[in-house]
Amino acid sequence: MVGSRVLSRILFLGGALLLAKGSFAVYPFLFPGVGEVEVNASSLPVASNKHFEAGSYLFRLSLPRQHATFDVVEGTTTQSLRKGPGHLKGSSMPGNAGNSVIAGHRDTHFRVLKDVAVGDEIRIDVGSQRYFYRIVDTRIVPPTDVSALRSNADSVLTLVTCYPFYFIGPAPERFIVRAKAMDDR
Repeated sequence: MVGSRVLSRILFLGGALLLAKGSFAVYPFLFPGVGEVEVNASSLPVASNKHFEAGSYLFRLSLPRQHATFDVVEGTTTQSLRKGPGHLKGSSMPGNAGNSVIAGHRDTHFRVLKDVAVGDEIRIDVGSQRYFYRIVDTRIVPPTDVSALRSNADSVLTLVTCYPFYFIGPAPERFIVRAKAMDDR
C-alpha cells in the first residue's frame, strides 16, 4: 500500500518534469531566459557596413546529411532566436573572409547538431549565391570560452548551441561546430 503511493508520486513527478521540459521548447515565450544561447560579441569587429534589422531573414543553412534546413535570421536576441538560428551581429557574412557565427537553441532548431560529424557538409544559400563548408571540428566548451567567436583571415562558419542537448533548465556548456569554406566546389 505504502509502496504503491510512493510509486504513484514518483511517476506523477516524472510526468510533470517531462511536461515542463516539453513546454520550454513548444512555448518558449512562457519561460523567458530558459534555453537561451548566450553569445558575447562585444570584442568582435563589425564585418560589413550593411545593417540588417534584428529578426530579419538573411539566408538558408542546410545540413544535407541530417536532412535539415533552417532560415537564419539576424541577431541572437530572444525574439530573433524564436524565429530560427541567429547570425551573430558583427560577425562575417557567409562567403566572406572571417568567421560567420550562427547560434541556435539546442532544444529546437539546433538539436540536429548532436548528429553532425567532422567531414559533414554545410550549405549556405544567400539569394542566388551558394557556399559550401566542411565541418573540421566539434567541441564542448564552458560558456566563458568565447575563442570560437574570434575572426580570422579564412572563411569559416561557426555554429553554437547549448550543451548537453538533453538537459532540463539552462545548460552548463556550449557545443561548437567549426566548418571551413570549401574551395573545390
